[in-house]
Amino acid sequence: MTFKQKIHQYYQQLVQDREDAFRDMISALTEDSKNDAKGSAGDKHETALSMMHIEQEKLNHKLKEVLAQKTILDKIDSTTIAKTIIVGSLVKANGIYLYLSAALPKIAVDGINVIALSPQSPLGNKLMGNEVGFTFEINTTSYTIEEIL
Repeated sequence: MTFKQKIHQYYQQLVQDREDAFRDMISALTEDSKNDAKGSAGDKHETALSMMHIEQEKLNHKLKEVLAQKTILDKIDSTTIAKTIIVGSLVKANGIYLYLSAALPKIAVDGINVIALSPQSPLGNKLMGNEVGFTFEINTTSYTIEEIL
């Protein structure tokens, strides 16, 4: 398995774990609201149900974001190596590894830090479509593309 494939697999697992966690939390809240509905009455009960509903909406919104990230990752073929930077490219610029996919947390694979970024981010947008040797500047920092994996 290549370094890029390991990164892709790690991010897929990370997103899957998040999806599972959000689904579990939503399920637990739904169960709690059912149980609470059986035993309580009055204003306190209504407030508690309302708070649970608000929390459930927040979790549903986060789940939607995670599912969007999962969709992006599922479309990426981690075996593809392109001459120009595309979604799914692993780029080394200024000694930093950048994985163009979705905005996800920084990870370490084989002791090397990797930052996943969205093609819509300022840095991702500058990288897209360029080749090794391309130099650009963002926020007074100059970047040079050293390698595309």
